[in-house]
Amino acid sequence: MASDELARKLQSRLVVTQEAAEPSPEPSPEPSPEPTQSPQRARPQDPDAACGESASELSLKLTRRLDINQGHAAPRPTRVFNPHTEFKEFSRKQIKDMEAMFRRYDTGKDGFIDLMELKLMMEKLGAPQTHLGLKNMIKEVDEDFDGKLSFREFLLIFRRAAAGELQEESGLMALARLSEINVSAEGVMGAKDFFEAKMKVASQGSKFEAEIREEKEERLRQEVEKKQRQAAFKQLQSTFCS
Repeated sequence: MASDELARKLQSRLVVTQEAAEPSPEPSPEPSPEPTQSPQRARPQDPDAACGESASELSLKLTRRLDINQGHAAPRPTRVFNPHTEFKEFSRKQIKDMEAMFRRYDTGKDGFIDLMELKLMMEKLGAPQTHLGLKNMIKEVDEDFDGKLSFREFLLIFRRAAAGELQEESGLMALARLSEINVSAEGVMGAKDFFEAKMKVASQGSKFEAEIREEKEERLRQEVEKKQRQAAFKQLQSTFCS
């Protein structure tokens, strides 16, 4: 890669510069008579030492760049994203539906929807966009400016749609409307008073717990039905075998 070659050239030049900066042995000067009186001055900083510090810092940066280009750099810690705590206005089912939709169109399975994947999504939803329109859709919610949609940025589309913050003719509004995900009781059509309904947030804690309890009860019911079917099958099998 061009960046690898440039980094190696800079590192080679750095080595040459450090060798040239090393002081060469000089003959000891003859002692000169001491001055009668001279005011004491602050000792200036050694330029060779300063050069060495700058060279060392540059060497670390070049080494870091080489590690990144070669894929050996240690990953930086990332903030854990929890959609249920950050997007409390949505229920667990709504977030699950959004996540399922996001995964369906994340064909690269890298945790992002890029420009081409968004193009495919809009075509599947029946609202194809121009290349510029797709770029504007991403730009409107692209908080980290990486040119693609993370799951958090994908959820921002539905938050802004539910809050009535999207233009009616925008591509993002078309995505939210055609996604078949009901993001609020009012829907995404002109729900400008969506966040006024957040006065009910005090009861959402119990609602959240109720949804978890319902999911557990549903799983338990399915397990019971499965065991009953197995028992009935075994009974029927023993009847035929006897």
